[in-house]
Amino acid sequence: MVALSIKHGATSIWERWNGWTPETGFGDPGMNSFAHYSFGAVYQWMVENIGGIRNSGPAYKQIVIAPVPGGKLTWAKVGYHSIRGRIATEWKRDGNTLRVQVAVPANTTATVSLPANAAQQITEGGKPLGKARGVTFFRQEGDRVLLAVESGRYVFCVRVGN
Repeated sequence: MVALSIKHGATSIWERWNGWTPETGFGDPGMNSFAHYSFGAVYQWMVENIGGIRNSGPAYKQIVIAPVPGGKLTWAKVGYHSIRGRIATEWKRDGNTLRVQVAVPANTTATVSLPANAAQQITEGGKPLGKARGVTFFRQEGDRVLLAVESGRYVFCVRVGN
């Protein structure tokens, strides 16, 4: 039945197996959902992996921002409207620099994980991390630096590569 659905324009799994039949065509349109979990799953993967936005506490009170640049992607812009406000990341790789913009809503904190071998490879707003307002070095975890950040907007630059 799935093959029949695809043959007739389906881009997701329909609500009912008999949403379309050769005998009657489409059933009651009110019963044929075309917005299924498969679309949500792809969106969730893009938000959590490409954009790096993950919930880490009840109702997005604590979030993790850990974008995963790589492959053929050289930039990404991802946002999520949480119950606490818009969470956003935007990153761009240009040569040996990775620029990561982060927006953390009010009354929310975040752990920002950036690909760097040392905190000294990272600046925020053009300043070393030690002088950046609302940013605290948390720990080094393998080839990533973890930072604790308060709500606000940040622009991190990471020296990567050679």
